[in-house]
Amino acid sequence: FQVDFWQPDYVTLVKPKMQVDFRVEADKVFEVEHLLKENKVEYRVLINNLKTALDAQFDSKARSTSHSYEKYNTWEQIAAWTEDITAQNPDLVSRSVIGETYEGRPMYLLKLGKSGTNKKAIFMDCGFHAREWISPAFCQWFVKEAVETYGKDNVMTRLLNNLDFYVLPVLNIDGYIYTWTNDRMWRKTRSKNSGSFCIGTDPNRNFDAGWCSIGASRRPCESTYCGSAPESEKETKALADFIREHLSTIKAYLTIHSYSQLLLFPYSYAYKYPENYEELNSIASAAAKQLATLYNTEYTYGPGATTIYPAAGGSDDWAYDQGIKYSFTFELRDTGYYGFLLPESQIKPTCEETLLAVKYIANYVLDHLY
Repeated sequence: FQVDFWQPDYVTLVKPKMQVDFRVEADKVFEVEHLLKENKVEYRVLINNLKTALDAQFDSKARSTSHSYEKYNTWEQIAAWTEDITAQNPDLVSRSVIGETYEGRPMYLLKLGKSGTNKKAIFMDCGFHAREWISPAFCQWFVKEAVETYGKDNVMTRLLNNLDFYVLPVLNIDGYIYTWTNDRMWRKTRSKNSGSFCIGTDPNRNFDAGWCSIGASRRPCESTYCGSAPESEKETKALADFIREHLSTIKAYLTIHSYSQLLLFPYSYAYKYPENYEELNSIASAAAKQLATLYNTEYTYGPGATTIYPAAGGSDDWAYDQGIKYSFTFELRDTGYYGFLLPESQIKPTCEETLLAVKYIANYVLDHLY
């Protein structure tokens, strides 16, 4: 067991492997420790003071109202940034709305690439789970690098000339806002559940890919609640609808999560290998090696179920089963020391190294279009 003595008193699975992450209220710490020791349960304290950890996440207590690529941005800052980056780069970037969230917020999608005919595309999303702040930070970084290095970096220039990139900076916008205003560790959406006081669905258990069969809960109060039905969430349905409408052009799907330093591919909803397992494993291996060249950050790679844990209803499995043969999930830094509270000082190195892996995968896809 790994134990975080935090608040509030709920339980989630911690990555990697099947370890249980307890968050315990301060006045219960000694009682829980005694119970664990009495039952000879191995445990370690990851974070012993939530407030201290939260303060340490930010480089400065003074928060700027302007957008920054090396700080965590609020949704309001990200939304304004999508408009600004589009206006500043009209030849490379366009913005559309693919749907709205449960609370009525527009879901902005950026399309990157030089105009052309019959171009294939790669879809990348961030911010599925609200507390994984480093994920939206990477989507913003990727867009920045695309517009700043086009015409200078040969690989990026080739990619944007020959492919389009659809980038969804934040899928779970309502949940992301809630992590800024109410509960930093919130994971799910913010939809109401019929017959329950508990709020939200895990969007990455809400797709029609072995839905709710394993590694997901049918109980609305659980953090891995699969929802009342596949695509019951407005956010997941908007994403799925867009991909279905563009299946003829989307040739790769990348979804960015944290944490654990993993590069995963199907399947997670079953202990089985995808048809092109050898190819996906080879791509993941090479991408992980590329990533490690910058800061020696080690990534583990492989099928989701065996590499981390079984989990039904994930977007990567669903995309693969729709016919998108290059489907990957990134679990970014770190391996648990900071976990979801990765300091802002790690945004730049995390994004720099991840970019190398994403560019490798995209370049491979361009060379192996189908």
